[in-house]
Amino acid sequence: MKNNKSALYIAYHYPPILGSSGVHRSLAFTRFLSENNWDVSVLTASLKSYDKWSEEQFSLIPDNIKVIRAFARNVAKHFSWRNKYLGIMALPDNMQSWIIGGVLSGLKEIIKNKPSVIVSTYPIASAHIIAYILHKISGIPWVADLRDPMAQPGYPSSPTKRKIFKWIERKITKHCTNAIITTPGAKQFYIEKFPHVNQAFWQVIPNGYDEKIFNEVASLISEPNEKINDKITLLHSGVIYPSERDPTSFFQALAELKKENKISAEKIEIRLRATGHEHLYLPLLKSLDIEDLVKLEPPIDYKEALKEMFMVDGLLLFQSEGCNYQIPAKTYEYIRVQKPILALTPIEGDTGQLLFTTRLCEIAPLKNSVIIKDTFLNYISRLVKNDFNTNDVPPEQYSRQYHARRFVELVDISREDL
Repeated sequence: MKNNKSALYIAYHYPPILGSSGVHRSLAFTRFLSENNWDVSVLTASLKSYDKWSEEQFSLIPDNIKVIRAFARNVAKHFSWRNKYLGIMALPDNMQSWIIGGVLSGLKEIIKNKPSVIVSTYPIASAHIIAYILHKISGIPWVADLRDPMAQPGYPSSPTKRKIFKWIERKITKHCTNAIITTPGAKQFYIEKFPHVNQAFWQVIPNGYDEKIFNEVASLISEPNEKINDKITLLHSGVIYPSERDPTSFFQALAELKKENKISAEKIEIRLRATGHEHLYLPLLKSLDIEDLVKLEPPIDYKEALKEMFMVDGLLLFQSEGCNYQIPAKTYEYIRVQKPILALTPIEGDTGQLLFTTRLCEIAPLKNSVIIKDTFLNYISRLVKNDFNTNDVPPEQYSRQYHARRFVELVDISREDL
């Protein structure tokens, strides 16, 4: 097999999907590969498997990237009866059917174009299984973009799923040329978990913001200080997972502050954009009598979502202590926007430590409504006084372009193992 520069990149989250900021890591990496004379084929899932997608999102994909959409269906949506389905059908995740479709489509691509490296990316674990099978059949070098730790104490909550995640991790350590994670904490976690593996196997390539897309968004804003409305408007943009980003304590804090007449819907609006769990949060907001304060908004196109970040007064971030080894992609986007951040996350976690260094934020524990109340009031007070350091240009190492260069170098080394 010739030593060419071609990659088969396996990623479930890829445009035109909506509601996932993590899609832009794969988009940036594949775009940068193609800009550096790589022949890139993205093996992803059929559009029917996505909960939400938009025609406009297709424009984000570079013309010279080939996109292969393999058969895939969401078990919960397509194979359930009265909203119920067998648990075995959702192992390792709800996209189990993509494994068959992905392997068949991947083999066809390998036979036709003979890629020199396979890359698979989490958080859909099925992508790694597809890559493992294709690697075993073809012998093509495999790089796994783990992003965040997979199997952790108590996560996933299903013991069976946790065993499968551990199996995937073992296959990655045995068969991959490298595994990529996004934070130093995640690297230390895996070094301790797999002490026999060379530490250089674990490569840290953080998330980041996409400067190319941010430059395009700037042209959509008619005035530098354009605002959505006259209220103090705060925004959370993206999915709010009930287990990992539980907003309940935040809602309780808002309810108490409203009862104490310290905040009101006449002066403050909180937007939760594309939470993905409106059916859970709307009844809670009503029961706490704060549906006038907190608005649940539908997903919008990525560029419009970034534009909205620029047009609000502040940004919200939720993250539990179970995610201390993670820094969500939206954190870097928030830093790039340079709007004050209210981060409900442990300060000792990787996200908390990153934000603490920016002087752009107030930080409080996610599950302590008493501390959240005080922190929220202090945050609002500082907003009104313009008391946040919002003038600094984010360092280049926060951008996806910076990290993509390192990614291409790593993939280039991996293909030489062929």
